[in-house]
Amino acid sequence: MDRANVVIVGGGVVGCAIARALSARWDDIFVLEALPKIGMATSTRNSGVIHSGIYYPPDSLKAKLCVRGNELTYEFCAAHGVPHRNCGKLVVAASTQEANDLAGLMRNGQANGVEGLRLIGQPEIREREPHVAATYALLVPSTGILSAEDLVKAYARVAGDSGANIVTNAKVDRIEAVPDGVRVHTAAGEIETRCLVNSAGLFADEVAGLLGSKMAEHRIYPVRGEYCELVRARQDWVRGLVYPVPHHLRMSLGVHLVKTVWGNVLLGPTAHYIDDKNDYERNREPVKDFAQAARQLLPELTVADLVQSYSGIRPKLAPPPGERDGSASANAITDFIIQRDPEFPQVVQLMGIESPGLTSAPAIAEFVKEMVGGILA
Repeated sequence: MDRANVVIVGGGVVGCAIARALSARWDDIFVLEALPKIGMATSTRNSGVIHSGIYYPPDSLKAKLCVRGNELTYEFCAAHGVPHRNCGKLVVAASTQEANDLAGLMRNGQANGVEGLRLIGQPEIREREPHVAATYALLVPSTGILSAEDLVKAYARVAGDSGANIVTNAKVDRIEAVPDGVRVHTAAGEIETRCLVNSAGLFADEVAGLLGSKMAEHRIYPVRGEYCELVRARQDWVRGLVYPVPHHLRMSLGVHLVKTVWGNVLLGPTAHYIDDKNDYERNREPVKDFAQAARQLLPELTVADLVQSYSGIRPKLAPPPGERDGSASANAITDFIIQRDPEFPQVVQLMGIESPGLTSAPAIAEFVKEMVGGILA
């Protein structure tokens, strides 16, 4: 039986970034991905945005790892040929109340260490985004866009060049603690490891459950987000990234406009709790509903200007409103969970790695590398 130093369950952007970081220091690093290719789920079914860190509570892991990850992601993309663009972002407001919310958002971003934030008025908004309707906006210069698929592949490529082993079609079906490590049973065979990193995204709770860990109580709730796309003749209506003021429930950042690195324009994502973690297509949102929501940003928009695009699923730690107990706030923002398992100290658990996970991936990898160092010491 193969024996590894580290087995990483999950070949998404975070798992591959961790493999890249660990393989620079240790040999015998394995990534086990259940699907036929890496990065096929949450990692590439998103907006492809390099986030700044303005939204998250100060001192939270999301805030710290996003701000650090923003810097590291730009560096990695430039060094490894990942298509990206530092286009900046406008968070726009249409009323005085929303303008007050923008000021609070700016203060929060500044507390997190985000630089260059600035409130602007209608003339500068028009100059930057002539088709967008807004009275006020927060300019976020450190936000950008990238090709998520190319990013995942680049992390995996660099990890592989350093000796890491990426194994696909390797769904984990059983995990057991053994002396000095963990034995992992997969569709591709068995492997023992001195350290296990659970980076299984939507299925992180189920992987923790296979181990018998109490951390499986941190249930993952799938939330589907859907996208539409502007038809080619309307792609010049949007030049960069345009977001609404975040909804008070904070389940998502709201339906926003994204000019991708390829020049097309995405609208989305929506946010709806679903029952099936693999349900990307059933009961898709009508295009007319997208048009109605997006007209707040693009008043000229009609249903004929949109076509349906892809969908993605977020691994939420917050349950649907109907399942929350009296102590759970409806607008609570859940943080990333990244820690050594208290029952199985040779295991590192990552749970609830939703947005800004794409941006935070290299910073998460640094964080996990320190924990792995303590296990392998």
